[in-house]
Parts: sequence; structure tokens; C-alpha cells
Amino acid sequence: MNIYVSNLSFDVNDSDLKGFFEDFGSVSSAKVIMDKFTNRSKGFGFVEMPDDEAAKKAIASLNGGMVDNRPIRVSEARPKEDKGYNSKPSFSRGGSNSNGGGNNRW
Repeated sequence: MNIYVSNLSFDVNDSDLKGFFEDFGSVSSAKVIMDKFTNRSKGFGFVEMPDDEAAKKAIASLNGGMVDNRPIRVSEARPKEDKGYNSKPSFSRGGSNSNGGGNNRW
């Protein structure tokens, strides 16, 4: 199961994040998401646990828990939504001229 963890302190790293979940079972991976320009944490991350029951227990136990004086939010990760940013815009050169004349100067 893929787990989303948010409201993390900027000081939390991958191994810290993994450690939060290891008490509940095996952790396949733990990744704090970093800003590619500043190389600073974005304050959220993802944890993968192969055992769904262990993952559900971890979510129930850790959600709302305090880490570095911050209440973290823990939930099952949802698939990323396609916002259509990769689609190409459509432009048309057709239509009427607004200048009303036949001598178009560009």
C-alpha cells in the first residue's frame, strides 16, 4: 500500500520517515519529496508497505501524531490526477479580420 504523509517538518529525511512506520511492519520505501530548485523538503512524502493490514494500522496510529511539534497527516495515497497539462493547446488562424480592410499589414 502507498501511504501519503503530510505536514512534515523540513528536518525530516527519508530514513526518519521510514523509521516512523517500521514499528508497524516492513517498509519497502520511504521518500520525502524535495524541491528540485532549493533541494529542501516540501513537507510531505510517501511510504510503501507491502502488507496492507500493517499499513492500515500505521495510518490509524500515526495520523494526527506529533513529529517535531507538528501534527502529521497520514492517509492512503490516491493516484495522481491528470490535470491535462501535457496536452497541446489548439490555435486557429481562421476567423474574420477586425480591421475590416483588405490590406493586412503584419
